Amino acid sequence: MLIGLTGIYCAGKNHIGSLLEKRGLPVLDVDKLGYQALEMEKETIFTRFGADLKKAGNDWQSNALFDRQLLGRVVFGNPEKLAILEAIIHPVVNKMTNEWISAQNGHCVINAALLHRSSVFTQIDRIILVKAPFITRFIRAKRRDKLSCKDILKRFRSQKDFYTQYLSIKAEIYKVENSGLFGTRNSKLNRQIDKILEGIK
Repeated sequence: MLIGLTGIYCAGKNHIGSLLEKRGLPVLDVDKLGYQALEMEKETIFTRFGADLKKAGNDWQSNALFDRQLLGRVVFGNPEKLAILEAIIHPVVNKMTNEWISAQNGHCVINAALLHRSSVFTQIDRIILVKAPFITRFIRAKRRDKLSCKDILKRFRSQKDFYTQYLSIKAEIYKVENSGLFGTRNSKLNRQIDKILEGIK
């Protein structure tokens, strides 16, 4: 069974992923595959988006490192540039995702911020959607990403239709409320996870 794990910005889906791993489920972090794909395709990305994307202190050479935050600012809110980046990265990520799934036996979890854009989306049997209160997500975003209030609110607004896009496939949807500010590990959150896994079994 293929389980999809996703959540709105700063809802804490990666923490939920770690709880699922502790319960014996293999979890693939697709977002990390995206970082790998950036490195694999960095020559193409530097050519398309410019030398400004290399981190300070790096020479213009093949082993230059990305400034991922700058790349995010370049493409966020610009559909044309985002489409160019996705055309470079997504085929690589999709290939690695499919290879990982093929190597699994039994239940496994795909953890992805853009789960609905994954090549395996229509294969998903269950979806775990992670949510959190507005103020909790706002504080997490400030602490983790060091974004301005304006940029945080812009990201929040871009996900106003987040849940509806997961109603297009016949997959049972489970919602998890992750309201803690410090990587919640309380009994309430664990009970939610255990209840979901019991239903999946």
